[in-house]
Amino acid sequence: MPENHLYPPEGLRPQISCTLADLAAAIDSGAILEAVVARCDAQRTLHVPLGSAEGLIPREEVLAPWISGASRDIAVLSRVGKQTCFTVKALHSDGKGAPVALLSRRDAQETAMAYFMEHLMPGAVLTARVTHLDSFGAFLDIGCGIVAMLPIESISVSRIAHPRDRFQVGQKILVALRDIDRDRRRFTMTHKELLGTWLENASWFCPGETVRGTVRSVKEYGTFVELTPNLSGLTDTREGLSPGDGVSVYIKSIRPERMKIKLQVIERLPPGSTPPPVRYQVTDGVLDRWVYSPPNYEKAPIETVFRC
Repeated sequence: MPENHLYPPEGLRPQISCTLADLAAAIDSGAILEAVVARCDAQRTLHVPLGSAEGLIPREEVLAPWISGASRDIAVLSRVGKQTCFTVKALHSDGKGAPVALLSRRDAQETAMAYFMEHLMPGAVLTARVTHLDSFGAFLDIGCGIVAMLPIESISVSRIAHPRDRFQVGQKILVALRDIDRDRRRFTMTHKELLGTWLENASWFCPGETVRGTVRSVKEYGTFVELTPNLSGLTDTREGLSPGDGVSVYIKSIRPERMKIKLQVIERLPPGSTPPPVRYQVTDGVLDRWVYSPPNYEKAPIETVFRC
């Protein structure tokens, strides 16, 4: 089970009823609940319909204090229409006698952060949700809206031009903790180690097969075609191919000792409409050392070592 299962990303928490009795019980237990924010008023208070009561998250209770600057207002406004976690601080009635629940997303985030600071270590496998894609990487929610960074070079062994080649906003993925800056409360994640070694990926293919691939780079000496996110092969340069193109390729040979796959392009294919589903080889636990290259590889091992 991923190490953050107690504090999943927003949108992945099991939904429960929010009767007045449930809300009162949540006050006593400190339980983290989740619901969709309906609107943000002029005072930056978030309004959360809870069925039996109207939930209110005041501006000062929306974000934990480590989020600062101009990004705070944007982060508050961007909660509208999205699943948002919270604790229940109090129940009272408005001027007309209708029940109102005072909520705090900040409390939920601080509880999750305290747990992460105490329990997470490099190599820990986490469930994450993609919140934003930029040219240099993907921003992730790793629990209760806590943001982590996944650099583009850590997404897969096969190099990509942009994280959108792998992910979509809102997608649920698995990642491993690469580094944690405890002073600044910042998390850096990695993804490629969960996608399998060279041998694990190569085992899905055989010489003589023709399969679909994606052009990732075009060089003078040949074109690299990705067969899976952690496996690419080399084909002769063919005029008219560009990174991102879909192609069918014939597998001529697979050589583990040189970590080489020789391919031949058959024809160009229409591009896929969305990134293909991610296939994981590691889904939970804590990684200590990951070796991508085969045991009989002629050169130095290609590996990741996770250290505290």
